[in-house]
Amino acid sequence: MSDHSVLHVKGRMLVGPQEVRDELWVVGGRISYDRPAGARDVRTVEGWALPGLVDAHCHVGLDAHGPVPADVSEKQALTDRDAGTLLIRDAGSPSDTRWIDDREDLPKIIRAGRHIARTRRYIRNYAWEVEPEDLVAYVAQEARRGDGWVKLVGDWIDREAGDLTACWPRGAVEAAIAEAHRLGARVTAHCFAGDSLRDLVEAGIDCVEHATGLTEETIPLFAERGVAIVPTLVNIATFPRLADGGETKFPRWSAHMRRLHERRYDTVRAAYDAGIPVYVGTDAGGSLPHGLVAAEVAELVTAGIPPLQALSATTWSAHRWLGRPGLEEGAPADLVVYDEDPRTDVRVLAAPRRVVLNGRVVG
Repeated sequence: MSDHSVLHVKGRMLVGPQEVRDELWVVGGRISYDRPAGARDVRTVEGWALPGLVDAHCHVGLDAHGPVPADVSEKQALTDRDAGTLLIRDAGSPSDTRWIDDREDLPKIIRAGRHIARTRRYIRNYAWEVEPEDLVAYVAQEARRGDGWVKLVGDWIDREAGDLTACWPRGAVEAAIAEAHRLGARVTAHCFAGDSLRDLVEAGIDCVEHATGLTEETIPLFAERGVAIVPTLVNIATFPRLADGGETKFPRWSAHMRRLHERRYDTVRAAYDAGIPVYVGTDAGGSLPHGLVAAEVAELVTAGIPPLQALSATTWSAHRWLGRPGLEEGAPADLVVYDEDPRTDVRVLAAPRRVVLNGRVVG
């Protein structure tokens, strides 16, 4: 589209769960609900339009072995974009992906810097690996490098214990989270088990990734404090395979992972029912491929979250949570158009008709 061209999107604009408009215009890359005077070179797209989908737990610049070259990062970002994901919260990456910000054809990324893990307690080549006395300094470093988020590894397998255990003492996480908040950053943490949850929540954490270890005791605590979760159910589906691989060496850990997997849907539904904010994230970029956002929304529905709320977890409420606009007047025109109403059947998300990013039709 040229600088003078106009995009006309008509059909049903899903501005909110219940707020629907018949059309919008894209002028200068931004949304307008007023027909522009003297519009020429108008391109029309028809269908059901949603704000660009959000993947709130994604890793661009990372694969199963660590950082990847820029051309691989580009392919990852393009795969997400073509699936309709136009806003990514990158939940930890060792790669510098700032160059993506200069590309109008790639999704917008909100970075959490690089993971911060306990020494020898996480995947090799992923994280800064530090001891508790250095946690505050590294949190401050990543708070300054990121886009308003910091990512901790809250638990991981302890080889001596042969099972998942918490990585940090209570005092260390209290000081670290306080420092992040002082610098204007929110904090999230990878947590599979339940051991670290109370300390993290009472220390003021803002979000927990995976949260498979939630129980009847900790769910009310999350709800009371408004701590969000990003369940990444498409990743939790890999737990049985991981458990099989560790069975011989770490039987306790393997059994624990299977239990967490077996109750994953009950855990997510109990969290939702208690009022815990739940958002869509795929954990793409580690061992999982990119472009799985529609599959994760479908998994939330399988877990028992009502379809409209599961859809909101990747659109309207997710945008608000991350402080980014949706289909508001004057907002950047980042939207996805479908042939059918995704509120009726979230499986529609798997087949975008058109993807519009920064006002340009890119897919």
